[in-house]
Amino acid sequence: MTAYTATVTIRLKHGVLDPEAETTRRALERLGFDLEDLRSADRFEIDLEAEDAGEATERVDEMAQRLLANPTIHDYDVEVDER
Repeated sequence: MTAYTATVTIRLKHGVLDPEAETTRRALERLGFDLEDLRSADRFEIDLEAEDAGEATERVDEMAQRLLANPTIHDYDVEVDER
């Protein structure tokens, strides 16, 4: 078994209201920052052991599908690195 760290980044799909990002965007603009758009995201780092990177990716992808993300409103990315 090999040790891996998987990073899952979850963000709202385009078109889904993101009040946290909207509030932050307005605050940044009041501070003088010019930006086109801002989206919030959640990030999870998961340490696990697996036979290979493919198995680790499959397991973390299942975690994201079953619990971490709501496929109706979220998109997510999974990155796996060996520790």
